[in-house]
Amino acid sequence: MRKLLLLALVVSAFVFESSAQTVQYKVVTSVESIVPMGLGRSRIIEEKSPIDAQAFTTERTDGKKSKQGSVKRKDAKVNLFAETKLLNFYSVAGINFQNIASNDALISSKINTLVAEGWELAFVTSAVESDSGKGDGKGIFITRYIFKKTM
Repeated sequence: MRKLLLLALVVSAFVFESSAQTVQYKVVTSVESIVPMGLGRSRIIEEKSPIDAQAFTTERTDGKKSKQGSVKRKDAKVNLFAETKLLNFYSVAGINFQNIASNDALISSKINTLVAEGWELAFVTSAVESDSGKGDGKGIFITRYIFKKTM
């Protein structure tokens, strides 16, 4: 009976230990230009120097007063990040499907590399800012890949 009780105690300690793991998240962003004539810039961006968002967060007490003015934008910018070249959606002839396939290969490579490093793709979210009409000629397609890793 004592052995059974001791075994149950050891097993419960192990279960408690394994449930105390922390999860870390990482965001990788792809920005693909939809500027005509291939004039835009497209990249995969991965930050390499974590930053504490709490240092840039303030609270409003009455809905109007804010201390955001004391938070400096230059302090929120990271200096260490990786840029992977992507190709633009458009070339001189219009939509360039070869460029899209090439971007898919590059993005897949980045995802596969992170998965091999122990990251799990948890969420993907996309947005577009497109050409707003005559004379604009600007736009991007942005995708955020959110990875998680259990530590």
